[in-house]
This record gives sequence, C-alpha cells and structure tokens, in this order.
Amino acid sequence: MITIIQRVTQASVSVDNKIIGDIRQGIMALVAVEKNDTHLNVERLFERIIHYRIFSDQNDKMNLSLRDIEGGLLLVPQFTLAANTNKGNRPSFASAAPPEVGREMFAYLQDHAMKNYHTVQFGEFGADMQVALINDGPVTFTLNVSGG
Repeated sequence: MITIIQRVTQASVSVDNKIIGDIRQGIMALVAVEKNDTHLNVERLFERIIHYRIFSDQNDKMNLSLRDIEGGLLLVPQFTLAANTNKGNRPSFASAAPPEVGREMFAYLQDHAMKNYHTVQFGEFGADMQVALINDGPVTFTLNVSGG
C-alpha cells in the first residue's frame, strides 16, 4: 500500500458538489492499494498514519503524532499512486490492485479506521472527487507498506 500524507489545517472531499468528508487540523491521506496487499498491510498502514510524528511540539520540532494532537483524519482512495512512471509518457497501472480488490481493501480500511480512531472521514472509492486542502508547512510524506 502507498499513501501520501499531508499535514493540513483543513481538508475536504466532495462528490457531485456535496462535501462527503471534512476535517480541520490533521492529516489528509491519499491511499492506493497494490496487487499483493492484505488486511495486515491495511492495519499497518493505518497505524503508521496515526502515529507518524509530523506535528510540532512546544519546541517547534516534529515530535507529535495525529493521535497525540487528536486531529482529524481524511482518507481518500487514489489508485493512481500505484502507477509506475519510470519510463515513457504514460503511467502503467500494472501494480495497482484490480478495482474490486481495491474497493474491498479500502472498505476494510474504513471499517478499521472507524473502530480505532475517533475523528475520521472518507472519500468515495471510484467516484470523481474534488479534494480541497490547506497543507500546513507544507508538510507531505509518502508512506509505503509492502504487500504479500
């Protein structure tokens, strides 16, 4: 699994001009499922997201996690992160999970996140989404959890 996490002061995702997910200070995470990912990968990725120390402490050092600050989490499915862009002028999606697997794994992530964190919102798998955010810093990281 691959995710890009961004420290935000606010973020939202809309479908058909309706906001379906909205957070204030926290993390907006774009999430891609790869072919060999398992439920264990989902759980590990979620734990990394909520414990990754990207928020400033009293000394202005990145020592606090999302859980520490009790911020919001917005999880947005984005299969294009799994693209191979190493050659040519068109991305290859050969490593991305098939849509039915991606949908099931994102649903599992949603369920796991709701059971294990208090403030979580979601994008909609397969929808044409518009994402708005204010990246705080900017602070952006890529996290990978290998499948299989």
